[in-house]
Amino acid sequence: MQLERLIEFIGNHWELVLLFIGILAWLGYDIMLGNKGNIDPLDAVTMINRQDALVIDVRSTADFSKGHIVHAKNIPGNEILKQIKALKKYQDKPIIVNCNSGGQSSVVCKQLRQHNFTQVYNLSGGILGWENASLPISRKGY
Repeated sequence: MQLERLIEFIGNHWELVLLFIGILAWLGYDIMLGNKGNIDPLDAVTMINRQDALVIDVRSTADFSKGHIVHAKNIPGNEILKQIKALKKYQDKPIIVNCNSGGQSSVVCKQLRQHNFTQVYNLSGGILGWENASLPISRKGY
């Protein structure tokens, strides 16, 4: 009896059922592969030291001057697209993008990937995660 009602519902509302299946597939993909472009602070250190990764800090200049990852390049998030041509020389090198907590930098990572940057990583937890891992912070301009 219940199975017959389910089949009848699917037949009458097949568009909703397809939409539901699509949403489930999208969520499953996001859960399984959504963090693929993230990197934790300790792995970031390894990538910086072994692969000479470029670190781009997308926070404001004022926040950057309060403390940043050593040798990070400050390009505020709203200016990243203006700097694409200057960044092209790093297109095939690892790039680690950080902000305060990881939200803004994930948007910038997506923008860089759309411009064919092949190795772009979002620093999980941003500069706060970096500091929580007790990693060094520089207050010098770069």
